Amino acid sequence: MEDKREISLKRAKELHNEIADYLEFKEQYISDVSEKRDLISLKHKRELLEYFGGTDEDWDDYHWQLKNRIGSVSVLTKFMKLSESQLKMFEEVSKKYRWAVTPYYLSLMDYSDMNYPINLLGLPTNAELNNQGELDPMAEEYTNPAACITRRYPNRLIINVTSSCAAFCRHCQRRRRIGECDRIESEDRINEAIQYIKDNKEIRDVLITGGDPLMLPDEMLESIIKKVRAIEHVEIVRIGTRVPATMPQRITKKLTDMLKKYHPLFINIQFDHPGELTKEAVKACEMLADAGIPLGNQMVFLKGINNDKYIVQLLNEGLLKARVRPYYIFHPKQVQGTKHFEIKVSEGLKIMEYLRGHTSGLAIPQYILNAPEGLGKIPLLPNYIEENDEYHVKLKTWEGKEVNIEY
Repeated sequence: MEDKREISLKRAKELHNEIADYLEFKEQYISDVSEKRDLISLKHKRELLEYFGGTDEDWDDYHWQLKNRIGSVSVLTKFMKLSESQLKMFEEVSKKYRWAVTPYYLSLMDYSDMNYPINLLGLPTNAELNNQGELDPMAEEYTNPAACITRRYPNRLIINVTSSCAAFCRHCQRRRRIGECDRIESEDRINEAIQYIKDNKEIRDVLITGGDPLMLPDEMLESIIKKVRAIEHVEIVRIGTRVPATMPQRITKKLTDMLKKYHPLFINIQFDHPGELTKEAVKACEMLADAGIPLGNQMVFLKGINNDKYIVQLLNEGLLKARVRPYYIFHPKQVQGTKHFEIKVSEGLKIMEYLRGHTSGLAIPQYILNAPEGLGKIPLLPNYIEENDEYHVKLKTWEGKEVNIEY
């Protein structure tokens, strides 16, 4: 009879073999993709600084990043060679949807491959001219009881404070209003939203979003947070932002010193691909974490970008190293102009099923589908229950092994 140590060693070998393919993928990604991308991004940075007449100090200044945001083909073609058909595509899409990226985010792209994931996240494609889907699939305009407010749940709500973003994501759920112009909501409208919260004492959790609220000047953002925090029945304030991924220079000591005055404060960010998790992005996350702010990531499943089990695992494990907890993975919403990003729920569930057992539970977010018409989030879970009655339950483990429990 085998002793316990021998059995344990055999099991350990099985477990190693179970993850060997991912380890090989990770090693190859780091050596063939990540390290080479770092060198390419540095080359792109130098070219962008030369074109805009900037310095390394300018590069680290978010004001400079915004001032030199690239949103026209005439500037983009200084760095990327586009075919005649691509030039025509940019012209056609631009008539319908605005696009813009910071110099920093452009530096992460592949200038020769428009299908590289970071390119697909930030630059338009011809597929956006497909009109399938809804402009407002979440029915936000019908869940808007006061200025700037979106309310879909009994005790929490959203304040949309701006339509401005550092970069305009091609899968944006609010593309009907984001990017048309860089608009900050008026003080009167924000005060109306604050009054609505005061008048509805069941509201305990307020999410400040947009657009991207970190596009506001520090003083204006603090004014809003301070007013919300002063409401006695509001227990939690959250901020939704993507700037750590698209313009990490925005995370400054001045900003974090201000934010940490208003705990409990949570920030939800959005990284969609490991290529966005750069040294600068990690530094931005660490600065927020050092200010005592819990960070959660809200990835979106996007076809051709991250609908791959190893990419999701690599991203989520990298986020944890940056002190960001993978919080949600959203199923893509059926927004007009984003049909090409859609995946099937069954594909998402397969990825979620793979993650269980192959990575830490901390690296496994909730898979969420937002119901149409503003009906809220629906959690999507792999099925681990095969039989269930008053006498027993038959379950499936992460390896697919059956477990029977009798009552």
